[in-house]
Amino acid sequence: MVMPFNSVPRARSISRRAQFDRSTRAREVLNVDGLQVNVLRKKNRNMYLRVKPPYGAIEVTAPVRMPQHTIVEFVRERRSWVDEALHKMAQARSRTFASPDLDPDVGGSRTTALRDARDPGSPRMETPHETSSFTWNEEYVERARRSIEQQLPDLLSKWTPIVGKSPTKITLRTMTSRWGSCTPKTGRIRLNLQLGLMDPQFLEYVLVHELTHLWESGHGRAFQERMSLVLPNWKELRRELNRCTIFDVPQSRG
Repeated sequence: MVMPFNSVPRARSISRRAQFDRSTRAREVLNVDGLQVNVLRKKNRNMYLRVKPPYGAIEVTAPVRMPQHTIVEFVRERRSWVDEALHKMAQARSRTFASPDLDPDVGGSRTTALRDARDPGSPRMETPHETSSFTWNEEYVERARRSIEQQLPDLLSKWTPIVGKSPTKITLRTMTSRWGSCTPKTGRIRLNLQLGLMDPQFLEYVLVHELTHLWESGHGRAFQERMSLVLPNWKELRRELNRCTIFDVPQSRG
């Protein structure tokens, strides 16, 4: 029996999270050879460098009394690693909405990659100001929700008899690190709202993946065998999906 599709709530476009990190003693912004670097000074003994998805924000956590020139050299010494990370994130963003089935009005599907003028043979690199970026807003939230709600009844009719399990409830959410999740004990499935703006094959794959979790909670041999039985190309789809970017919703400050 297919679950009646009337239990999907409207997603909230803005999430509220704690914004103040009590361990941070000071913040500053440095320009290191054209890179904007956000520096968080904390009571640390060591420095840490991060390139944060999806847009490649560069962040250094440094001890409170660390000299500024030491931080600059720390970033310079790791410039090749930073450039590689920025390039990979740019590629992931460009793949995320690159689908002939996608509404062309959805932004962020194109990126501009320019060669370094100083070295014609250098890899194609993208800088933040050259990138057309996607940003969640109320229109995209509604469009994504509507798209998934339109697709799910047919997908459930198709896949619940094949997988042999039905969810008790499906919820749409903006997620920061997952495309979907499942609670086998309650039969509830959660889907990343962003799937409604992407190639429909990814929504189908994630739904089948989570339905299979109603049988197997982990990703071990039994889970993989079930997935291969019902969706033989699931590993290829998983690989393609994991090369895409999950875009977080803007955080409201309060």
